[in-house]
Amino acid sequence: MNLQPGPRVERPWGWYEDLLEGPGYKLKRLWIREGQRLSLQRHQHRSENWTVAAGRGELYCEGHWHPATPGTTLHIPCGAIHRARAGRGDLLIIEVQHGTDLRESDIERLEDDFGRVIG
Repeated sequence: MNLQPGPRVERPWGWYEDLLEGPGYKLKRLWIREGQRLSLQRHQHRSENWTVAAGRGELYCEGHWHPATPGTTLHIPCGAIHRARAGRGDLLIIEVQHGTDLRESDIERLEDDFGRVIG
């Protein structure tokens, strides 16, 4: 089990940090800047659970938008299409991943505001 937080990884929408990792799970912190959103994406090898820690916005999963306020939780099954977007102010999400492949390469981007869709 790795107890040292990973480095902050900057992205066009904000940043993320790996906080904790062990066999079959990873804990991350996602910071989405005001008015930005994650790619519309899915994963083939993991599910995710999001908990909103701070801020406001919206969470999308399988055709439904959910208001995001502190304490909101969302389960994202393996293969589900999902994204998050910040509203007025930044949005902080704690993400718990469970699965067999937790690498960033397991992101299939379907839409992306920053031209990162490969297809």
